[in-house]
Amino acid sequence: KSKKNKSSQSSHHGDSSSSSSSSSSSSGSSSAAASSANDESKPKGGDNGGQHFAMEPQDQTAVVGSRVTLPCRVMEKVGALQWTKDDFGLGQHRNLSGFERYSMVGSDEEGDFSLDIYPLMLDDDAKYQCQVGPGPQGEQGIRSRFAKLTVLVPPEAPKITQGDYLVTTEDREIELECVSQGGKPAAEITWIDGLGNVLTKGIEYVKEPLADSRRITARSILKLAPKKEHHNTTFTCQAQNTADRTYRSAKLLLEVKYAPKVIVSVVGGALAGGKIPEGAEVILSCQADANPHELSYRWFINDELMTGDFTTKMIIHNVSRQYHDAIVKCEVVNAVGKSEQSKKLDISFGPVFRQRPVSVEADLGATVSMRCDVAGNPEPEIEWISENSDQVVGVAAELKLKVSSETAGRYFCKAVVNGFPEIGAEATLYVKRAPIITSHKVQFGGVGGRVKIDCLAFSIPKAEHILWSFEGKIINMSSADPDIYIFEEHHLPEGVRAALIIRDSKATHFGKYNCTVMNSYGGDSLVITLLREPGNIPV
Repeated sequence: KSKKNKSSQSSHHGDSSSSSSSSSSSSGSSSAAASSANDESKPKGGDNGGQHFAMEPQDQTAVVGSRVTLPCRVMEKVGALQWTKDDFGLGQHRNLSGFERYSMVGSDEEGDFSLDIYPLMLDDDAKYQCQVGPGPQGEQGIRSRFAKLTVLVPPEAPKITQGDYLVTTEDREIELECVSQGGKPAAEITWIDGLGNVLTKGIEYVKEPLADSRRITARSILKLAPKKEHHNTTFTCQAQNTADRTYRSAKLLLEVKYAPKVIVSVVGGALAGGKIPEGAEVILSCQADANPHELSYRWFINDELMTGDFTTKMIIHNVSRQYHDAIVKCEVVNAVGKSEQSKKLDISFGPVFRQRPVSVEADLGATVSMRCDVAGNPEPEIEWISENSDQVVGVAAELKLKVSSETAGRYFCKAVVNGFPEIGAEATLYVKRAPIITSHKVQFGGVGGRVKIDCLAFSIPKAEHILWSFEGKIINMSSADPDIYIFEEHHLPEGVRAALIIRDSKATHFGKYNCTVMNSYGGDSLVITLLREPGNIPV
């Protein structure tokens, strides 16, 4: 057949519109025909209503294996008609011998010489023209417009070069290559991941022509770094072109090895809301999702490794407030790597003083603060209560006061945590001033015994000097006879308690004593009359 086609093609090469004296001969000179066939500005018909085209072929696109008909209808035909393929004459007889898949269909009466091709093959992708030679009376030959026949070829089913199964590791870049051969035009390749997402990034598309220079092999190279979510999912490569819009696909199952994904939670001992009451038994869970599944566990509290055979659970017995805000960490390791997650413990406990309130000494008009610093979980509710008014005067840890006679006095701090006993403490605001002696002006003692004269003074700031005199004469503490006098001095938070003790009193020791107390703001004196006790007076 090949030889027959070559022979036929050789005998039919030419242009039927060239000058020829015999319409029955299918051979002839092609020099003038080739020149005119390449001329796009072809004559459409003869003068004076001579032979002319009623229908000319148009560009067509068809799929290999289908039937194609290129129309050609000539009115008032008188010359010989033939079709050319890429300027090669196919012959003037309707059966087009030598071209088994080609024939001219229609009837001479209707002037229909349409070219029918079936089944269409890739080799039929060419430029066609319908030509009519000159008539016997010198009528002008005519040529149709060129019609481009484009033959489409569906691509072969795609294949993934890596096969249908691949094992990889999370975050390590891999390449998947999908190949679809022999399409015309080149196959369009689409990648779809196992989650149903069409992938558009990290894709390289390459086209390689086959040996026939018509069909094309398409390659799509997908670069990606798989995640845990891609484990046991299928990547799909779909290929199609305009010859066949039905997708054909190849699939690859991906196994992703990944380091553990860890979740730490409190599964025992916690109340609603997540708080853990002090004294409870706490159970913590460490759940790990990993591939491979061979895992080892380590637990830490505040970065200190816990001893014990703890794996997916750890227990803390009789948890105390020292564990409040402690960071519990679970570390899990497999062949790929290690991961960890932490949980902060929320221990509920009653109020406890971090800093008790401290009494304050200040000048009139000054602004002072007292602090009641209390720990507790939940956060303690604090109240400051003034002893003078029995009213709440503050609800924060710090109480600020402007010093006056009205604000001076004792204050109580009360701290409450729901579900626990309350605690309290007190502090006093003192006004700095000269001492005030509050002792009795008349005091009693017996002759022949030990007699004590008290001098009690309120003194803020602290008393610096205490002076005693008897009947206008100073009793010098440093030079007084210790066998006669004993000096006592006890400093109190609010002042001083001083005393002059007479070891062995005599009648001459009774009379008027003066007690003077001094601080940096001044002094106060009191005359104390020492009298004999009524039962000690002689009759």
